Amino acid sequence: MKRYEVIITENAQQDLRDLSNTIIFEYKSPITAIRYLRGIYDEFRWLQSNAESLKIQTSKSFAKFGFNTRRINYKKMAIIYCVVANIVYIKRVIPAGTINVIK
Repeated sequence: MKRYEVIITENAQQDLRDLSNTIIFEYKSPITAIRYLRGIYDEFRWLQSNAESLKIQTSKSFAKFGFNTRRINYKKMAIIYCVVANIVYIKRVIPAGTINVIK
């Protein structure tokens, strides 16, 4: 089975920090934040062996994320990534409904 290295870009790291802070401080649910982020990181681990099993996104709203962009969802979040050789680059972790408005 092919294995991939997963690299989380600075934008994606900031997205994860923002998500965590929102859950912790706005919703006052630190335990939920831990569980939610754990679920997202479980998806990252899943991508280590299944990254190319998801289709390349061809809609214009994904063009801003670069070439060969793929998407996996975790609950209401979209994990935007691309695969180059044996490396998965996590580009963004954003609310699924905001893909058209993210710049």
